[in-house]
Amino acid sequence: MRLKHTGSVEISTDPEAFEAFYRRHVEAVTRFMARRVDDPHTVADLVAEVFVAVLDSAHTYRSGLGSEIGWLYGVARNTLSAERRRTASELRLTSRISGRRLLDADDLLRLEERLDAESPARRAFEAMAGLPESERAVLELVVVDQLSIPEAATALGIRQGTARVRLYRARRALRHAPGVTSPTVMEGLR
Repeated sequence: MRLKHTGSVEISTDPEAFEAFYRRHVEAVTRFMARRVDDPHTVADLVAEVFVAVLDSAHTYRSGLGSEIGWLYGVARNTLSAERRRTASELRLTSRISGRRLLDADDLLRLEERLDAESPARRAFEAMAGLPESERAVLELVVVDQLSIPEAATALGIRQGTARVRLYRARRALRHAPGVTSPTVMEGLR
């Protein structure tokens, strides 16, 4: 996988290139997960799963189709979706999910701080729950995760024009929603 910041080095075969890629994006992926999940153990597990998936799917990245972060958020969305399906399935079978690895006190404190910092974003997601999934996904990536429209389109596997229309519809639908008056969400509606 040739990424714009790594030159001709492939992250799937070069540990140093992978480490550089990881360091460049681990905070963004952690924020992405902490906005959507409120358990620090699950956040830590999902972040790790995203980077394992990166190693497995590095060959799918095409720099001409979008940025690293857009592609990486697509991997993160797929990882989160798979986790939600798995959790729902397990919850039907058992009342408690077991097998979580324990975090040390520093890891747990750092993730709890991240969860607290991202709680406004989780409240915004609750307000967006009534939107169609296709519109909500674009709005999340552009407004909450601060991707550009082309990056969001890449993450979702859609055209930029489609992403723009969905973003407009989502913002329009939320214009009168209680508690959702952020100028960022409403930008472009006036």
